[in-house]
Amino acid sequence: MTQNPHHLPRRELLKQLAAGAVGVSVLGATGFLSSASASPKSAPLKGNIRHSVSRWTYGDLSIDELCQLIKSLGFNAIDLVGPEDWPTLKKHGVDSSMCNGAELNLTDGFGGAEFHEALIPRYLKHIDLVADAGYTNLICFSGNRRGMDDETALSNAVKGLKQILPKAQQRGVVLQMELFNSKVDHPDYLADSSAWGIELCKRLGSPNFKLLYDIYHMQIMEGDIISTIKQHHQYFGHYHTAGVPGRHEIDDSQELNYLAIAKAIRDLPFSGYLAQEFIPTADSKAGRAAALAQAIQICDV
Repeated sequence: MTQNPHHLPRRELLKQLAAGAVGVSVLGATGFLSSASASPKSAPLKGNIRHSVSRWTYGDLSIDELCQLIKSLGFNAIDLVGPEDWPTLKKHGVDSSMCNGAELNLTDGFGGAEFHEALIPRYLKHIDLVADAGYTNLICFSGNRRGMDDETALSNAVKGLKQILPKAQQRGVVLQMELFNSKVDHPDYLADSSAWGIELCKRLGSPNFKLLYDIYHMQIMEGDIISTIKQHHQYFGHYHTAGVPGRHEIDDSQELNYLAIAKAIRDLPFSGYLAQEFIPTADSKAGRAAALAQAIQICDV
């Protein structure tokens, strides 16, 4: 009886990947896993979930290497890639599933009225860049609270975002504001709850503004992940993963059941991406490739 690859320890998964036993081979030319001994061709992904991976979590690889890796694993999208790397993505037929580069940083965002003068021209320019490149999603951030109450911050964000949303709507670009936790990783971050983000979506009332629902961050802040996704999915345009605690692999070493979460997303009217954003713990490129292969298998429902 074949062991379920979803539940294999990472070391055993790596052995089976190298042998082709779990249906995944990675290009030997990039120094990850040898495909020389891989037997049958890898089975195609089911196609119910659109998979992606965040660029920064595999920052030890060149963008060219990362494109080769994900193509060998059967998907073709990378999150958080800016214009300088789009030509490489296009060379490989890979989608920039969440574009970046318009933001100032993670702390100075649309919740602070004092940052609008710098943010608005940057986003107006970047919306055109994204649309001209044939992409759809552009990330944005609330920034930090800096003592503001929720209502002041919401009013500020609405005022700023309304100055760029007409251009986004005209060009077919969707602005996606990421939800972060303020307990562990991003102290004082403003959009640290789904409720605040959903209220912002309601006030803007535009199909071109959505929330990037980061499952890792929202598990830390509020939990109740599957229920929240089912109840409020119309406001969520994109999902990020990572294990809690620690932001590492989404295997059985952490508290979230990503198999069940992926099934809940699959069953929604949702056509966006589920992007892996965990920080791999393996020291070797092969081990990190195996971790990504395992995460894709868990979420490919």
